[in-house]
Amino acid sequence: MADLRINLAGITSPNPFWLASAPPTNTGYQVQRAFEAGWGGAVWKTLGDPIINTSSRFAAVHFNGQRVAGFNNIELITDRPLEVNLQEIYETKKRFPNHALVVSLMVEPKREKWHEIVKKVEAVGVDGLELNFGCPHGMAERGMGSASGQQPDLVEAQTMWAKEAAKTPVIVKLTPNITDITSTAKAAVRGGADAISLINTINSLAGVDIDTWNTIPHVGGKGSHGGYCGPAVKPIALHMVADCARNSEVGIPISGIGGISNWRDAVEFMLMGATGVQICTAAMHHGFRIVEDMIDGLNNYLDEKGLASVTDLIGKSVPRYSDWGNLDLNYAVVAKIDNDTCINCNKCHIACEDTSHQCIDMLTSDEGQSYLQVREEDCVGCNLCAIVCPVEGAITMVEMASTESPMTWNQRQEAIAKLSEGNSNKKEAV
Repeated sequence: MADLRINLAGITSPNPFWLASAPPTNTGYQVQRAFEAGWGGAVWKTLGDPIINTSSRFAAVHFNGQRVAGFNNIELITDRPLEVNLQEIYETKKRFPNHALVVSLMVEPKREKWHEIVKKVEAVGVDGLELNFGCPHGMAERGMGSASGQQPDLVEAQTMWAKEAAKTPVIVKLTPNITDITSTAKAAVRGGADAISLINTINSLAGVDIDTWNTIPHVGGKGSHGGYCGPAVKPIALHMVADCARNSEVGIPISGIGGISNWRDAVEFMLMGATGVQICTAAMHHGFRIVEDMIDGLNNYLDEKGLASVTDLIGKSVPRYSDWGNLDLNYAVVAKIDNDTCINCNKCHIACEDTSHQCIDMLTSDEGQSYLQVREEDCVGCNLCAIVCPVEGAITMVEMASTESPMTWNQRQEAIAKLSEGNSNKKEAV
């Protein structure tokens, strides 16, 4: 059995599965239940000046029969007194000394405010702090959350202020509501962050009730944008984690967040540079016991791969993630249809004919049987047919042997530039 222990910037935990700062980590009762269930760590729901929450505050996007494909909330930071939270944090850490207990913080962008809350929280015995620069609603209107997190200078300054007072590792939680997340990641590094966590929730409106015309959710007939999370945001989160992991100017550990629902998702995030992961929506959907399957699945996967430690996964796929201009233009795959498996639903033909490259033919055999066949010379290997096919394995994408040497767009442009320069030199010589 592999070693599942991780060390995120000096914060250790028995496994990489942490609960993210959110409703599931609102109280000591909840966090202690989570630790009993097997979670390796938890980030306490954001502390600051207590606020007043609204009713209602959650909404979900269901898709094609799947419940909670996406999750939206307009809940804010803690609405409980700071002293109550601190007492429960102290009791929780005392009872579970070997689990990672990190506390999320959010205050006004003032040095003295950061110094004050950091000292109060560290005094009760925590393993680390997470600075919440990502909340996109409610707190942002007060100059905190993503209002700070979208400004690299404020990210840098507030990180520095927290670090001035902190004795434990400081994690900076980044907002995805920005053009280039590496700009704020680098600002966090300049401010002295020990690690970053990403992503926080994405600005969203879950929906509109077409009968009442109210937004979903609504508060007495009025709505607000909220934070979007859950499985639907995973591709966005995975890209942003990878973008930070491959940027040499970031270079600090990453706690991956965003749509992680099972051990496979966790493996993807770790391969793309995350040291560990934080989970919220899946726990809210299914309860704390889901961590048991995550631990078992991860253990089995590592054993199958012959890996002694979960840390052997970290960043292994990062070198394979690059910019479009570095992709080989001469690499080619084509679709192959297995007619023994194909059920002749014709979805691949329709998709290709209507929206792609019209390279799947509907044919009839000598015995009068209908079948589908790809014209390989016209197939561009876009993958659409395999994506829409409802039968696993009926369509595969097969690599084609190339007669051309690998050539990226960047290399092609360099070659064109050199050729142009050479021609210019020849004209000048003449």
